[in-house]
Amino acid sequence: MRLLFIFCLLFGYTTYAQTSRPLTEDDYYRLITLPVPEGVSLEVGGMAVLPDGRLGVCTRRGEVWMISNPYMQGTRQPQYKRFATGLHEPLGLAYHKGTVYATQRGELTRLLDTDNNGVADDYQSVVKWPLSGNYHEYSYGPIFLPNNDMLITLNLGWIGRGASLAKWRGWMLTVNDKGELKPYATGLRSPAGFNILRDGSIFYTENQGDWVGSGRMTELKRGDFAGNPEGLRWSGEPGSPLTLKLSDVPSTGKPMHEVAKSVPNLKVPAIWFPHTLMGISTSDIAEDTTRHRFGPFDGQLFVGDQGHSTVMRVFLEKVNGEYQGACFPFRQGFMSGILRLRWGLDGSLFAGMTSRGWSATGKAPFGVQRLVWTGKTPFEMKAIRSMPDGFEVEFTLPVDRKTAENSNSYTLSSFTYKYHSTYGSPIEDARELPIRGIVVAEDGLKARIVVDTTLREGYIHQLKAEGIKSATGLSLLHNTGYYTLNHIAPGTKLTIAAPAKHNHDMASMTATKATPATKSKGGKAPAASAKRLTEQPADWENGPDQVITVGTLPGLKFDQTQLQVKAGSRVKWVFNNNDDMLHNCVIVKPATANPVGEAALKLNLNGPKMQYVPNSPNVLFHTNILQPETSEAIYFVAPKEPGDYQYLCTFPGHHTLMQGILKVVK
Repeated sequence: MRLLFIFCLLFGYTTYAQTSRPLTEDDYYRLITLPVPEGVSLEVGGMAVLPDGRLGVCTRRGEVWMISNPYMQGTRQPQYKRFATGLHEPLGLAYHKGTVYATQRGELTRLLDTDNNGVADDYQSVVKWPLSGNYHEYSYGPIFLPNNDMLITLNLGWIGRGASLAKWRGWMLTVNDKGELKPYATGLRSPAGFNILRDGSIFYTENQGDWVGSGRMTELKRGDFAGNPEGLRWSGEPGSPLTLKLSDVPSTGKPMHEVAKSVPNLKVPAIWFPHTLMGISTSDIAEDTTRHRFGPFDGQLFVGDQGHSTVMRVFLEKVNGEYQGACFPFRQGFMSGILRLRWGLDGSLFAGMTSRGWSATGKAPFGVQRLVWTGKTPFEMKAIRSMPDGFEVEFTLPVDRKTAENSNSYTLSSFTYKYHSTYGSPIEDARELPIRGIVVAEDGLKARIVVDTTLREGYIHQLKAEGIKSATGLSLLHNTGYYTLNHIAPGTKLTIAAPAKHNHDMASMTATKATPATKSKGGKAPAASAKRLTEQPADWENGPDQVITVGTLPGLKFDQTQLQVKAGSRVKWVFNNNDDMLHNCVIVKPATANPVGEAALKLNLNGPKMQYVPNSPNVLFHTNILQPETSEAIYFVAPKEPGDYQYLCTFPGHHTLMQGILKVVK
């Protein structure tokens, strides 16, 4: 037993005998917060790690700070020095060959310290681009290419939908040392995160929105069209690598994979991040080049999420010459919304964060944290690979063969999203995939899952491995992965005897949609106690006693946070979603807003079909999820018992901030 303990200690394995509690993310990856001086609003827009050990940070307030000793070696605290000021919301920072570059809203700027006093004194405009003045016209970068050209991306404006109101909005562009701007690819909506991998491929991440059913990551080559057609307004301009027009892109609601067969240049994502199941607003990409100083995931990608204050992990592979792969949860609990990720010189991962206007589950308004590997190897699904008859799962530690060979330890399902001009998409066409058999490798590090049906290309495949144990008795730290299957891998199928009869229904994955009010027999409206009644009850001859209108404000807020109704009164409740995100409005019993919001988070694949409203006795009344710039009215009779009831948005990630009090009085 002593020898086993020493073996486990040396190789990062952990037995149940070593700990009296379940292991958590913090046992493997520690978060270290950098202290920020009082009076400094470090709303991170961009970060750059300098060779001398300093960390450069540009802020949404227009400043650039140089942080010495960000690794807090010994007992020394980080030291802050302001390097530049007066910039226009820079959302990107780079250090290249001794020079600092920042991307402002309307230009790429070179910042020079000519007298070497640690403060920039020469602000040189490398290139400018037009602005319409729309608040949503963010600009990102630069990232340097091997030939020293730079990449930048330009956000669409927002006018109730994404709009390219100024030239090249919705594009990725290159900039050379002469300041010449050249279009590279379009179809981008909100391209805050992008990077160049070691093999030279370029990836960018996208947020849910119009034409974007869920967060996703796409490889971009010159002339690619990533899906949002607004940027095609400029495809006829000189230098455009595309000839595709706005009118060439249909809004049919079919899956993107199907539409790509008939729309030239349309590039499907390599990775989908299922909305709310993984994150809600994908941000930066960091490829693990630390040579195992960050754990067992060398070469994989880490992707931030601003809204969920979390980092996700991505395994990529090439099938038929194109990238696809799986994403996994990795580390949650960051202090604010992650916008930037950069590798430290010691192999730790810096996360730069901000939440003003882009509220996040992390409660702090801004911050910088380092994620540091403790040296222990977590028990994880390291990779999921496509096979001609299913998938192969690779683990970070050897598995317990008994649990790994049991098909009941796994559940596999697939689903897709609509590709249309509407904001976001519900989960579409979800199906459970029966498993024919499992084959575990001799070393216990891989399990081949053979399915008993034909796999569907273009679909996201959810793999849950809740029953798997490691050889030392550990449960998986994260037991779910999502594989984007654009192409089924070629190869030899395994011969496995047919299993017993499978249950092909989706009872565990489907739910009845919230339905609008319908008249009962006899022409009378349903009872006013219905949770979502969208027509005025027939017996309300004099109309409602009160009409209450609630709207939204940027930053996940209702425009009114305290309202009052009389007990037992007839209420018409009008909810206006004038935000640029999806919201609902749910009225609940006193002191139950947080439990209801947490229950909505756990709806998983059922969430969109249930309008993210959990089946709970604490839910009294609710609207459906509303698109931006839309409204809905519901009718109800106020509770007879006075008290401080609550209303909230249960769209995942919103409930902790988006709450109000409905005071019911006699």
